[in-house]
Amino acid sequence: MAADGADRVAVIGSGPPAHGREPAPPYGEGRSGRMRRTARRQWVHRVDRAVSPYAYVTPFFLVFAAFGLFPLVYTAWVSLHDWSLLSEAHKFVGLDNYRTLMGDSYFWNAAFNTVSIGILSTVPQLALAIWLAHLLNRPLRSQTLFRVTLLLPNVTSVVAVVVIFSQLFGRDYGLINWVLSWFGIGAIDWNAGTATSHAAISTMIMWRWTGYNTLIFLAAMQAVPRDLYEAATIDGASSFTQLRRITIPMIRPTIVFVVITSTIGAVQILAEPLLFGTYSVTGGPDRQYQTLALYIYENFTKLDFGYASAVSWMMFVFIVLVVAVNYALTRRTRGSLT
Repeated sequence: MAADGADRVAVIGSGPPAHGREPAPPYGEGRSGRMRRTARRQWVHRVDRAVSPYAYVTPFFLVFAAFGLFPLVYTAWVSLHDWSLLSEAHKFVGLDNYRTLMGDSYFWNAAFNTVSIGILSTVPQLALAIWLAHLLNRPLRSQTLFRVTLLLPNVTSVVAVVVIFSQLFGRDYGLINWVLSWFGIGAIDWNAGTATSHAAISTMIMWRWTGYNTLIFLAAMQAVPRDLYEAATIDGASSFTQLRRITIPMIRPTIVFVVITSTIGAVQILAEPLLFGTYSVTGGPDRQYQTLALYIYENFTKLDFGYASAVSWMMFVFIVLVVAVNYALTRRTRGSLT
């Protein structure tokens, strides 16, 4: 009986493994396999950490290369040619377009108009945006409603804005002249003069972008520690003193950012002067409010792509220089802000 039991145990032990699995490999072989798998996982992890960040940002660079870098380089190439759609031959002229541009009075007039409108619209806009953000940063009822209301002008169609403001600044039946008549001021032809047209266009730009910049400043002010304001209030500092001594120094990087973006936007003004009063690619009969972007558009309508591309590149250089000057001036004011 004992022998039979031992035979049965032997038969059972020599049968097929449970669930069809092969016997476990010897200890040495299993250890080497685990080491190989561990090494492979570590290699994959290192590759993933090295390659993944580049893979995540690659789509942006591909889109930028296709729709940003290539048009920029191609425009520079076109600016070196006498390039017109009226002719299939595109003669290489080198820097002749740029030499002509330096003596073009229309170009310098457009540059002056761009700077004038940019200053009139950007400086008051940023000052008002900081003040509004400072007011909204305090405890108020219906704060969300005020913030959404400030953003509405920015999402409004620029064409609708220009058409409405053109009516407001109308010479004969405009609301602005009607209000000015209460103070004995005669009807002003806002389109005719250089200063008046610049003021009207700057008002449109301020109305559209003040609320947007206010929300950017407000977001920066939300990160300022409240303890600073509480301590200033205990010391008897007024609201304006807190704005000047605490808020502005603490959000200085945001101010630099908004100044740069507003400067770029001011140099690229197109729709407002194009549609102000009547549709005109010359910015009025005397080009009194034609900007650089509008001058580029005028040359494109003439199918003179070579000269228009040269103006575009000069405007690009102009933007870089103006932004650099603004950045230097903003950094220089660091001591006065603190």
